[in-house]
Amino acid sequence: MIPLQITVLNVPRSAALEARVVKMAEKLEQFHSRIVSCRVGIEELRRHRSRGRLYHVRIDLRVPGREIVSNHRHGKDPYLALRDAFLSLRRQLEDVARVKRGDVKRHARAGRAARGARP
Repeated sequence: MIPLQITVLNVPRSAALEARVVKMAEKLEQFHSRIVSCRVGIEELRRHRSRGRLYHVRIDLRVPGREIVSNHRHGKDPYLALRDAFLSLRRQLEDVARVKRGDVKRHARAGRAARGARP
């Protein structure tokens, strides 16, 4: 179970929104088994008569040795901003896991490559 902290600002608190956050956070464990913490902030930035609402979601995820941050805004729906933020976070988490497993080749520095090349 991931230690999860949910902060909601200027948005009516709902059990459905919090349940969606918990469900999405639990899915992240499939991509990295050593998640230390996850903080999710959901905020309505402005409410304007003609422009409507703007929702902002920020997720801070910690794994050993790294902190991964995802920010997303959506003009109509906090659920869509939440979905996009978690998708971005998942891609970043997959990249971190690939590097940790050694599936990603590291490029040689330019100095070494130039010395090792044939004339």
